[in-house]
Amino acid sequence: MTTLSRRALNRALLQRQFLLERADLPALEVIGHLVAMQAQEPNWPYVGLWTRIRHFTHADLTTLLAEGRVVRSGLLRGTMHLTVAGDFRRLRPVIQPVLDRTAGSAHFRRNNTGLDPAALVAEGRALLRTGPLPRRDLARHLATLHPGRDSRILAGEIELRTPLVHDPATASWGGWGTRSSVAVSDTPVDPFHPAALRDLIRRYLAAFGPATVADVQAWCGLTRLDEVVSEMGAGLRHHTGPDGRRLLDLPDAPLPDPDTPAPVRLLPAYDNALLGHADRSRIVADADREHVAPGQARVLPTVLIDGYVSGTWSFTAGEVRVTPFRTLSAAERQAVDDEISRLLPFLSYR
Repeated sequence: MTTLSRRALNRALLQRQFLLERADLPALEVIGHLVAMQAQEPNWPYVGLWTRIRHFTHADLTTLLAEGRVVRSGLLRGTMHLTVAGDFRRLRPVIQPVLDRTAGSAHFRRNNTGLDPAALVAEGRALLRTGPLPRRDLARHLATLHPGRDSRILAGEIELRTPLVHDPATASWGGWGTRSSVAVSDTPVDPFHPAALRDLIRRYLAAFGPATVADVQAWCGLTRLDEVVSEMGAGLRHHTGPDGRRLLDLPDAPLPDPDTPAPVRLLPAYDNALLGHADRSRIVADADREHVAPGQARVLPTVLIDGYVSGTWSFTAGEVRVTPFRTLSAAERQAVDDEISRLLPFLSYR
């Protein structure tokens, strides 16, 4: 087994994430390669695609959403993601145990004592049978059916337990932050098949590998994947990481030269390049993680310099403001400013 340095892992991740060089690929293909893009707030996936695709425009993603070729829904780790519609149909049943686990947490149990989850889901699907329904209207109907309970929490539980997708208008580019009104609709998905789980692992490695089983689990939220990975054994390549742990990879996955130059990149909030591993030291130093994720489930937009998170950034009052974690050299500062100047018109689009 080849022993890979932390820098080698960094360059492999950057290449597979289209962060070493922007791709000349359509947005649909890039989203499919990444499996799913974090979409806690609707604007951020646009930024994530801009930083990965040469000549990307807002319309490239908005059109995919309007046509239903890309959808927004709960998926990895129980959080909102954009996925190619066909992938969502295949992968949502694979990830469903993660969402069911969240739906069974104390937050929901306190509100649903005495209710049968299957019956609650059936009620929700009946309400959605005629088409998309704003979340607030779903909650209003549930309040009538279950007086005395918090109907918004009931609606949230239904959304976790049911493959609901968001209407394109609230999943597309618009105001910054979460949207006050979101409509959801019920969507058919494929039956669960073990082959889809193995495919999920292979596709993760194509976009995030080499990685450990713990990394796969941290990315998707599923647990106990060791046996599945063992069954895939002959179809995977193995390396040793800088800490001596076994890393999994695809046999033909690229491993760029660790000395490959890495350009400055501005990653959006919640980007999975930062969240896709249990050990994130390949892209962000342990000492800097608290600056990137300061609490309240926030993950700030970040600046990559030489492939590593070296600061955070914000977009306020029409300006991009960078907070570096260390003093930047004149060349680094110029490279950051150049990337900001390219991104600013995109951020200012209305």
